[in-house]
Amino acid sequence: MSSSVTTASQTAPTPNSGGSKGAPRLRTRKGHVPGRPKRSVLLTVLTGLVLLYTVVPLLWLVISATKTQEGLADSSGLWFSSDFALWDNISETFSYHDGIFVRWLLNTLLYVVLGAGGATLLAILGGYALAKFTFPGKRAVFAVVIGAVAVPGTALAVPTFLMFSKMGLTDTPWAVIIPSLVSPFGLYLMWVFATEAIPNELMEAARIDGAGEIRTFFQVALPLLAPGTVTVLLFTTVATWNNYFLPLIMLKDPDWYPLTLGLDAWNNQAQTIGGDVIFNLVITGSLLTIIPLIAAFLLLQRFWQSGLAAGSVKE
Repeated sequence: MSSSVTTASQTAPTPNSGGSKGAPRLRTRKGHVPGRPKRSVLLTVLTGLVLLYTVVPLLWLVISATKTQEGLADSSGLWFSSDFALWDNISETFSYHDGIFVRWLLNTLLYVVLGAGGATLLAILGGYALAKFTFPGKRAVFAVVIGAVAVPGTALAVPTFLMFSKMGLTDTPWAVIIPSLVSPFGLYLMWVFATEAIPNELMEAARIDGAGEIRTFFQVALPLLAPGTVTVLLFTTVATWNNYFLPLIMLKDPDWYPLTLGLDAWNNQAQTIGGDVIFNLVITGSLLTIIPLIAAFLLLQRFWQSGLAAGSVKE
């Protein structure tokens, strides 16, 4: 009896013993620390390739903008030439052809302010209404919005041109601004964001306190929609700023060209026999064109990152 008890006490595991524990130890790969994310060689290589694909063209653009027309042909594409001509290229870009580049820049700003700004405003109002109100035909509206997101803009360009041509709006700024007001993706994004970001209890509390729908929207809902608003604004701004196909079929007067169409006209001129060879101005103008977009993303990144994450996690 005593010997069996002694044997059992010797074989029983103790809480502090290092041999065996209550839970089995998890096997880990050599060199991997539990709790840290595993490194994937394939994912690292793919990320590096994507980074090169993005950075190398920008690097080439910055370096080429510092060269003269002769330097573009005499030097390597990814290295500087002997003559640093960035400031001269910028000055010539703004002064060439009576400063038409400045006119194109102002046109682009006009299209962005009215087109992208209007699209953002409509997306806010529509997304808020679809998220927080119930009305007949709401499912049909949802189906139309989802279908519109799937339709590429180029498929609607020709019908839009025919409609605007009958209305006499082609070759005017309205031919670019009015189509830019429609942003199905922006509407859908604001719909999802408003559904998750605005608690129904908060709206009910505002109504109980005597606030009307307009006051509830501006004082309660709109501040909560700030990240989504910035996200939609950035998306629509980039789409309008880089819009090429719509102005191409709508505009004939160079005085109404945006930057994309104007730089393309310069590029075609440089390739035409007898035309001015101004590839250095085309490259410098392209560099000046992307600077505002990069600055906008860097300044507003904390807003649009949180806006993109809207609706991805539910409590």
